[in-house]
Amino acid sequence: MVRICGVNIPDQKRIDISLGYIYGIGRFLSNKILKIANVSLDKRAKDLTPEEINRLQEIIEKNYRIEGDLRREIQGNIRRLKEIGSYRGSRHLRKLPTRGQRTKTNSRTVRGNVRKTVGSGRRKLELR
Repeated sequence: MVRICGVNIPDQKRIDISLGYIYGIGRFLSNKILKIANVSLDKRAKDLTPEEINRLQEIIEKNYRIEGDLRREIQGNIRRLKEIGSYRGSRHLRKLPTRGQRTKTNSRTVRGNVRKTVGSGRRKLELR
């Protein structure tokens, strides 16, 4: 397995897809990085030369915030919203949707409110 920026990247997938395994890099950004590094989009991760791996790693580390740094920044932003008492911060505190989704229905996963389906209410008769 190829290791870029501390993340194991799958060998069998194309490099533009495999870069998406790094937190903070999606399809658009991976295509942009590969174009800057002059690496073909059709190459598999296992076919990369050590020089190409070094170029990719250098570009990513220099220009983009990824993995731990990005997670820390996002957590800091959420903590700031909570501290200043904004509406979004209060939604984060209560573990409710923050982007305007309805909560009367369809917020089961965020709230942890998983309902079981209920039968007809009639008990089944035991046969002896």
